[in-house]
Amino acid sequence: MDSWVRMLFLIACIVPALVECKVRHYKFNVVLKNTTRLCSSKPIVTVNGKFPGPTLYAREDDTVLVKVNNLVNHNVTIHWHGVRQLRTGWADGPAYITQCPILSGQSYLYNFTLTGQRGTLLWHAHVNWLRSTLHGAIVILPKRGVPYPFPKPDKELVVILGEWWKSDTEDVINEALKSGLAPNVSDAHTINGLPGIVSVANCSTQDVYKLPVESGKTYLLRIINAALNEELFFKIAGHPFTVVEVDASYVKPFKTDTLSIAPGQTTNALLTADQNSGKYTIVASTFMDSPVVAVDNLTATATLHYTGTLATTPTLLTTPPPRNATQVANNFTNSLKSLNSKKYPAKVPQKVDHSLLLTVGLGINPCPSCTAGNGSRVVAAVNNVTFVMPTTALLQAHYFNIKGVFTTDFPGNPSHVYNYTATPPAAAWQTTNGTKAYRLAFNSTVQVVLQDTGVIAPESHPVHLHGFNFFVVGSGVGNYDPKTDQNNFNLADPVERNTIGVPTGGWVAFRFRADNPVWFLHCHFEVHTTWGLKMAFLVDNGKGPNESLLPPPKDLPKC
Repeated sequence: MDSWVRMLFLIACIVPALVECKVRHYKFNVVLKNTTRLCSSKPIVTVNGKFPGPTLYAREDDTVLVKVNNLVNHNVTIHWHGVRQLRTGWADGPAYITQCPILSGQSYLYNFTLTGQRGTLLWHAHVNWLRSTLHGAIVILPKRGVPYPFPKPDKELVVILGEWWKSDTEDVINEALKSGLAPNVSDAHTINGLPGIVSVANCSTQDVYKLPVESGKTYLLRIINAALNEELFFKIAGHPFTVVEVDASYVKPFKTDTLSIAPGQTTNALLTADQNSGKYTIVASTFMDSPVVAVDNLTATATLHYTGTLATTPTLLTTPPPRNATQVANNFTNSLKSLNSKKYPAKVPQKVDHSLLLTVGLGINPCPSCTAGNGSRVVAAVNNVTFVMPTTALLQAHYFNIKGVFTTDFPGNPSHVYNYTATPPAAAWQTTNGTKAYRLAFNSTVQVVLQDTGVIAPESHPVHLHGFNFFVVGSGVGNYDPKTDQNNFNLADPVERNTIGVPTGGWVAFRFRADNPVWFLHCHFEVHTTWGLKMAFLVDNGKGPNESLLPPPKDLPKC
């Protein structure tokens, strides 16, 4: 009898439309999969042999249990990007921040609850550069019986944008670290794992993803940028979008023909199949408005394919924006406003307990062994501090009061004050090294201004804050001026996100409430994170168990 009960429960979990299932069980086997792209094959690290990986489905307030079995010869962690992880920091996933890696042959059960969240997020590896292939979607449906705050679509589709290297990405970054120079850019972009029609040296392929639609129906596209190092434009010939959500937060709907999505960001958009039946080109192309930064210029293509269309029907083409189309990106970003309805209010902190100015940019440090870099290496820093990864996870050191792992003296303001977006002084080029956190009292309110610098070159930085959503209250070009720029802040309906792009040669400001302990802030360009553009917030426990970090699970990996 018990076996029948277990079987019925399993069926309910697999087919959630039949029965509300409040605990979702997933098994992620991390395995190698030999994969061919761009006329060459290589083994890639995957979950369950899939690239992109499986979509994790759940509903708001569900508890999710994911058993990760590491069956490859790499250390592995999985980060549930954008999940708040209230009191469950042990399940967040960044290596040496909230956990030690899962060693080869070992496993770990990630256990978290999707409290008050609904929408599209992503999961990905959070150690080294494994997330180039180790990633997938998280789809959080509203509670059963709760409608979307926009017209119900006929169908929903996940679209994951990424990058592809012919070489092993671990070799790519290791060679770059050895040389002291920047790593090679990717060889192609991908849409749901496929680069599309490609014609490059010694290779001509047509690995094209087909997005199927029926005439007259409306689709909710859940679009994710899982690329390592590049912001992307996304466009479909003849089909405008109605944007309804970003980073699992509802926005006031608006129409656009081009989406701008940074690594780690998600966008939900409605698309109506109201054109003549046929085939329409989908493009994903690079956005980078710093002319000196090397990027992958190869545009990924896919096809929007109406049912019943003949294979011989010509495909309607579209032209992607230029790589430096700043105005296109700004038009998209500036259109984003929180829905701010009675049911989904924008709870923007009106008063601030901590006001931080954080410079984000590059630097040059000595490296005697870096012959290719003439005895120097490129680094990255926040407030001129290049973060040094510890060998004991910060959260474990904090919880067990282990001394000597990190300090709480991260500076809330730059150590060097200068014209950040002009030619920098010599003192700004070299950074200091440290494993530093900024301490916050529980429930305190925080304003962070992220300021780009011109060290080496100004460029954009998509910055992700773990454990929190924040409200983007302002942005601008040039140096942030606290005396005048705050007067223009949007404190009524700013967009709510977990990842935000710092404009090239500019700044962005956001606010959040610190109601969650020990969290990581870093650039979501993987190369900048590797170089040290990261820091941590240490949030003290509040009053009582409901405002305190839970004890670590028994199977928490050990360093």
